[in-house]
Amino acid sequence: MADDFQLRAYCYLDRMQPQYAAFVGTITQGDLPIEGMASLYVEMAPGNWVFRVVDIAVKATDAKPGAQIVEREFGMFEIHSLSQEDVIQAGQMVLQQLGLKVTDRKKPEIASLQVITNVNPYQAQLLNRFARGMMLVPGQTMLVMECAPAAYINLAANEAEKAAPVSLMHISSVGRFGRLWMAGTEADILAARDAAVAALNAVEGSP
Repeated sequence: MADDFQLRAYCYLDRMQPQYAAFVGTITQGDLPIEGMASLYVEMAPGNWVFRVVDIAVKATDAKPGAQIVEREFGMFEIHSLSQEDVIQAGQMVLQQLGLKVTDRKKPEIASLQVITNVNPYQAQLLNRFARGMMLVPGQTMLVMECAPAAYINLAANEAEKAAPVSLMHISSVGRFGRLWMAGTEADILAARDAAVAALNAVEGSP
């Protein structure tokens, strides 16, 4: 492994929730995921390492690649399968080949967290122009979250959806920060927020 290699994120999702899986299906360029699949996101630097690491992952098991992305600073890939064991084993093979432990990943940090109540109709219309998921209805409460490394926002979104019947509006997990928008009643958004924060705080890693 090169001296400058950095495992930025190693993010395992045990079971994709219905809205989360549907949203990912609208943006993925690889194999399409469905509800109930396990998923693994791995983010690294330098970005070009992603090609070698994806090769390791897909040769290890029958898990399928949904994303393989190299952007300005980082590389990221995602694999998924109905078999949790296949996803876990593929991830373990990646770590073994790189000579790393899961705790060598960076621990996620929440960069911004906002709850906006009683969203104005004009703001809702503006936000809906950028949403790829559910629409924001005027008067709803909205959750806006940013975290780094970006890939961990997928864990936050999936765990938030497990916790409450919220509407998933938007996820962006590429770049320096991951971003999440959700909408619902104030009580549901607060429950979703708490679940997302708890999931990120539970991830062990280096500062």
